[in-house]
Amino acid sequence: MGVLDGKVALITGGGKGVGFGIASALGKEGADIFICGRHEKPLAAAAEKLQANGVRAEYLVGNVSEADDCSTIVEACAERLGGVDILVNNANDAMPIPLLDVSDDDFTRFFQTGPLAVLRLMKACHPLMVARGGGSVINLVTSSAVRWDMATYGPYAAVKEATRSLTRAAGCEWGKDNIRVNAIAPHAMTPSLQWWTETYPEEAEAFVKSIPLGRIGDAEQDIGRIAVFLCSTDAAYLSGVTIPADGGHSRWG
Repeated sequence: MGVLDGKVALITGGGKGVGFGIASALGKEGADIFICGRHEKPLAAAAEKLQANGVRAEYLVGNVSEADDCSTIVEACAERLGGVDILVNNANDAMPIPLLDVSDDDFTRFFQTGPLAVLRLMKACHPLMVARGGGSVINLVTSSAVRWDMATYGPYAAVKEATRSLTRAAGCEWGKDNIRVNAIAPHAMTPSLQWWTETYPEEAEAFVKSIPLGRIGDAEQDIGRIAVFLCSTDAAYLSGVTIPADGGHSRWG
């Protein structure tokens, strides 16, 4: 028996990294999993891994920056798995870049795959959650917005802070529908971070030393388990908040 038995979780960007870590953690607690992303190969591999662990898992290739794809993703999840109880907005196209280097097209794309996609997906899932008596939304944000040195993080943090504002607003507006909306600001090992630590070992060692808990988080155990908590009845009175899961590295005011 898992704490999420009978629940259906839709996770964007679920084929690798934090998205897959969350999918794995939710699946091990009994949730049926629907993952989506832009590339079929990692999605198929991720679904196969989930299924090998006894998880009912489906996937669909789609681009959340496209309005039609957002609708198709939610509809496919409901058709294949019976509904949506949990939405995890993890897909993201933004990246650290100096302000003088970011183009209008870059900035627009960042927001299309960030808060605009988050809003579209939350709105599409809302009636499905209401029909099932409520639900839980988790939006992935960042502690970069509260760094003492935000150099190169401006566009990335702007996208994620917009998502945090939507999280807070939805938490306030949808509480009456028994839908809780929270955010996680994660720091965990991902393929891109793995590349960075291997390419720049001295910088990576210095960075790890700056984390109070002395290590980089694990996508499933350190981020996924927080997602499980937020989706469970243990967090039934928690909504509109951001949980920094970064080993104590950031300071939120």
